[in-house]
Amino acid sequence: MACDKSFSTNYLLLEPKDVGFFDLIHILFSNNLERRRFVDSFEQTEDEFARRWLIFLSVVVQKLLQLVAKPMAIIGWGIETCLNLFSSNRNLVGLLLDLFRGEDIIPKKDSRTFLSFVGNLDKRVELDKRIKRGDGNYNAALSMMASKISYENKFYIQTAVQDHWKMEFLGSYDFWNDYQGKATTQAFVLRDRSADHDTIVVAFRGTEAFDADAWCTDVDISWYELQGVGKIHGGFMKALGLQKSVGWPEPEEIKQDDSHPAFAYYAIRDMLKKLVLENDKARFIVTGHSLGGALAILFPAVLTFHKGEDSDLLLERLEGVYTFGQPRVGDERFGQYMENKLKEHRVKYFRFVYANDMVPRLPYDDRSLMFKHFGTCLYYNREYEVQVVREEPNKNYFSLGSAIPMMMNAFGELIRSFIIPIKEGPDYIEGPFLKLVRLIGLVIPGAAAHCPQDYVNSTRLGSSKVFLPPNHYI
Repeated sequence: MACDKSFSTNYLLLEPKDVGFFDLIHILFSNNLERRRFVDSFEQTEDEFARRWLIFLSVVVQKLLQLVAKPMAIIGWGIETCLNLFSSNRNLVGLLLDLFRGEDIIPKKDSRTFLSFVGNLDKRVELDKRIKRGDGNYNAALSMMASKISYENKFYIQTAVQDHWKMEFLGSYDFWNDYQGKATTQAFVLRDRSADHDTIVVAFRGTEAFDADAWCTDVDISWYELQGVGKIHGGFMKALGLQKSVGWPEPEEIKQDDSHPAFAYYAIRDMLKKLVLENDKARFIVTGHSLGGALAILFPAVLTFHKGEDSDLLLERLEGVYTFGQPRVGDERFGQYMENKLKEHRVKYFRFVYANDMVPRLPYDDRSLMFKHFGTCLYYNREYEVQVVREEPNKNYFSLGSAIPMMMNAFGELIRSFIIPIKEGPDYIEGPFLKLVRLIGLVIPGAAAHCPQDYVNSTRLGSSKVFLPPNHYI
């Protein structure tokens, strides 16, 4: 295992590539982690031994994902192609006519109309015209739509930002993951600018359904402890730009390496510095759905870890962090550290959780995994009524006592999918593909609740009072 821990005061690292069958069996029955070459931990404690079944599960899932990565990608391509087949050829009649004429009917994945698996769940591209700039929920609504389209290809995003939203598209990027040896992290940047307003939005892409690398990032329960900061999820740190052997070097120490794309944190940091220096009014927002939300809140965390004028400038210009269906990213100490830093720099942090979405309830918040949420949680129920809470209900999801209520709620969501367009208008129509996913949600409650549809609806239909200072609405 590469020596990449000098920046960390404590760590637990997993390396699935080095695991063998007997290693997996031994870890379930032996407390001796020191002899397991795929587990590297700074200190072996009783508490660490108690986590071995979770280590076993994390390693097995990552190993399986690595084995099925190519089949997953092929299956994903097939499903997305089928979902886009009719829309790219207008309709069934258009498809048959094009086929009869001998034209190419296979949709191009880099076309301006091609939608990803996630995009087919919610095809809305227009911003809600009822929400105006200056409204309390404007930044939240814009952030969620940016998070939603971050799953799409560069040309789709560019068309949405420029033609539909009438904003500036500044670029869509693939960033390098040093541990996976490839570009697996995606984000795009837009600018919402007028004579008296200049907001830059950085939107990180979440986990694509058939991307094995992204799933490996999610299920990797490795962690690093940064001095004075706390313990942070290793998979998310790697995706944001953690580097082998050196960790998080100061930006001025980074040497240009043209052999691979840039690291997300450093490239976005440099871009934002140039943009905010162009205009004293310029502010920026960081956002993301699912894995993208984890990267969004981790970005300012690394900014605070790096001292200096540039970091202070960017934290001063950071208007807010908006995350949707975000998993936990660190321990309790990390949460306290971040709350203090966000308060110090007057940065707003809103963590959106819809109903029984399973992802915000992972990784577990218990003695074995120690991951904790922090900050302002906006919890929306099935009617999109919002509560400001410290922690979402049923915080660890896998509770037998809540299984039946969650199934009943999933059934209510399925019924609502037929009713909401009548009540709220055509912008809230749910297609057959999303209805199918809601049916699956009856068996796996919380899966359908993670879809962008409900988060977009929450920012549009939920009360905007929660975005005002507490003394405005209490």
